[in-house]
Amino acid sequence: MDSATAAFSSGHPSLALEFASALQAAEAIRKRRISSVELTRHIFQRIERYNPALNAFAYLLKEEALAQARKADEAVARKEPLGVFHGVPINIKESFAVSGQPCTWGLAPFKDSQAQQNSAVVERLLSAGAVLIGATNVPVNLSDWQSSNPIYGTTNNPWDLQRTPGGSSGGSAAAIAAGLGYLTVGSDIGGSIRVPSHFCGIYGHKPTLDIVSLRGHQPGGIPTPPGFSTLLAVAGPMARSANDLLAALKILGGPDGWDAKAWKWELPPARGHSLKDFRVGYVLDDPISPPAPDVKATLEKALENLGRAGAQMNPGWPAGLQPSALLETYRYLLFAFFIVMSSPEAQQALRQQFGKIAGPAESQALSSFPRWQTENLRRLGFRAHWQAYFNDVDVFLSPVAFTPAFPHDHSQPQEQRLIATAAGPRNYMEVLNWIGPAILTGCPATVAPVGRTSAGLPVGIQIMGPYGEDATPITFADLMERELGGFIPPPGY
Repeated sequence: MDSATAAFSSGHPSLALEFASALQAAEAIRKRRISSVELTRHIFQRIERYNPALNAFAYLLKEEALAQARKADEAVARKEPLGVFHGVPINIKESFAVSGQPCTWGLAPFKDSQAQQNSAVVERLLSAGAVLIGATNVPVNLSDWQSSNPIYGTTNNPWDLQRTPGGSSGGSAAAIAAGLGYLTVGSDIGGSIRVPSHFCGIYGHKPTLDIVSLRGHQPGGIPTPPGFSTLLAVAGPMARSANDLLAALKILGGPDGWDAKAWKWELPPARGHSLKDFRVGYVLDDPISPPAPDVKATLEKALENLGRAGAQMNPGWPAGLQPSALLETYRYLLFAFFIVMSSPEAQQALRQQFGKIAGPAESQALSSFPRWQTENLRRLGFRAHWQAYFNDVDVFLSPVAFTPAFPHDHSQPQEQRLIATAAGPRNYMEVLNWIGPAILTGCPATVAPVGRTSAGLPVGIQIMGPYGEDATPITFADLMERELGGFIPPPGY
């Protein structure tokens, strides 16, 4: 029995239990080592103590959560069938609708919004027995690698309060890293699960495109029409262990609504069960975004250890791939989506503004449908290219971002911000570059913590897997955890 699980055996909160995994917490509740009410109260006590400095939460649901926890304990006492996360306190990103609660996306006009019904991911977590304690902070319109907005303020990184926890799932990552809940769900169209996981030293998974329903993931909690896909955005779990990611994905994944009448989803098994089973492709440095020296050194050490553990290491991009061309298509489709989803007034203003200038960032506002369709076909071509690569390789490792968590900088416009590194200042928008391949192709990608910089900041590695085979990168992350170590609590929590 490990120290975290042993902490539950006394039936009383201890310093270890808040950093146990969600599955360990569920086991302790099932075996009546601790009650859901006791655990939920303990997490709220920690939120009272640590959240004022972190500002990780947009809102809390204390009374509702304790009522849920009491019902969970009654079900245990009656020996009823229990869900995977029965009685476990979790949180959710504020951008997912929770019935009767705000779903602002950090946008001031939605400050007083109340979602009419739960989003799909909230429904599924509750059906698995989880206790929802509240929602976590986001940037305005989910469009930043920092989590700050005029409604809820700025969220800080538990490793260094002067730095960002990332975005747009930054509040979620900060809360999980600080032991303020056991599981959360974020969304990702531009690294919004992966970058915060890397910055805060936790695990995060960007699933295969459309495996997890995004119903109820709109400002105000408004459901999108059934069948809608952004072709890029996903929802996925964030936790302190890879096993939690896998268990959560099995709950979150699968058809939603009408689709459930026609098809079922089953997660394919992982391609290996030990590090020696895995053929590992990797690129740690590239002109698209060279990692800062402290990030690169940490990642290189992790790869050396993987090689010593028996993983079959294969350097280089897929043969014939042009990363810069992939990023050009990704950026085109990403910004085209942002413009289409903006208000008609904003679209018209952008078209008038962009009509006076010409550049890569402006072309999306003025694009024709044939141009968009051409780029969409390129997107599918890149997916096919990577799938051919995954015939010979099981996972592909790369940086998550060139930098660890950086100091807060809310200056506008974003594209003019600079991030300081030991090798000199870098453009803020470069944070997009390493996360682009998995989003454009729709392939799954897991982030796992692999160490810390000389300044003590967490560094994660990105594990991209074959389309539809999400268990493969998650399992690889779990095997890495056993070999290299995994989550470590930030000092002082």
